[in-house]
Amino acid sequence: MPEEAFDPIQSWFIAAEEIGEYIGIRFGHIAPGATEPEWNFLRHTDFDGIGGFAELLRRNGAILSRLPQIKHPASASWGPFIKSLPKLLKPRRQLKWGSLEGRTAPSANSTPPQAVAWHVFGELATTQIRRACRKNGFTINSFLLKHLTKSIRPFLQQESAVMPWMVPVNLRGKVVRDRDTANYSSYVGVKVCSYETVHDVHRQIYARLGRGEHWANWYAYQSGRLLSPAIKRHMVATGQCMPEWYLGGFSNLGDWDPEKKLAQNDCEGSWVFCPPVLRCQMVGAGCVTFQNRLSLMIQTHPELTTDSAVPRAWVQSWVKEIEMDLSSLLSDAVPVPAWMAA
Repeated sequence: MPEEAFDPIQSWFIAAEEIGEYIGIRFGHIAPGATEPEWNFLRHTDFDGIGGFAELLRRNGAILSRLPQIKHPASASWGPFIKSLPKLLKPRRQLKWGSLEGRTAPSANSTPPQAVAWHVFGELATTQIRRACRKNGFTINSFLLKHLTKSIRPFLQQESAVMPWMVPVNLRGKVVRDRDTANYSSYVGVKVCSYETVHDVHRQIYARLGRGEHWANWYAYQSGRLLSPAIKRHMVATGQCMPEWYLGGFSNLGDWDPEKKLAQNDCEGSWVFCPPVLRCQMVGAGCVTFQNRLSLMIQTHPELTTDSAVPRAWVQSWVKEIEMDLSSLLSDAVPVPAWMAA
């Protein structure tokens, strides 16, 4: 099968669906004057987060000529994947949760997660977040991930535990597919310690990118074409489809339409987004900035909790941590390179 026609991720999400997981990417449009999102779900078998968002905007009349491209200079190579092979054989250790409300038994029906919460910052707060990150030499991703982690820690049995996250990496610009909305996402694994600063998280993310871990995981997906559907279902069910266990996925779709050129009624307003959750990755956290308003959203797998009060508490704490940090960050200035700014 030609490289541009083969989607190395699609078959893994098909395997997840076949064992009863819901793999719809959640998008919500909050129209001007509305308080609740209108939900849309696009299968991860067909889109990644950026592609799915672009698809919805185009359906609503938006003209998007070029989707966001990868900025990191690391070249595509099988080398990082070969170096990572010993890691694939290591045992996976899961963190233990404290008492959460609304725990449920496994469901036979594949439906969207019930426990979900979100927040949309205004333009002023979004501008302050951008300025604080740029002036202090780290990315918005690093800033948000550090505070997300801090907001969830109190719900673990061991609050000082290292918290591992899957952070998607957009490969558009270095990978060719048959359409620009297909799956172009690889990822790096980021382990956040309780004592680490935003600068520490930032340095870790870019050290992993510098080692090509996103290419290691991309080519690991590529090698999956050698496995049968039954083996893939088993690997997804047992959490062996990833090189280690992750608490959840943290995904930021980036900055869209800052000049507010998309004036279609079905595009205007605010947008929220969240990646799917799996039994082996029970928390999904998503961010997107649309027309200069940053949104945050968290959802949980039903086997963790179906009580929206849990992600609501996390989002409220996440927002509070962000707002508390802004004033001190804006007082110091260390510029971040332009290619790191997303």
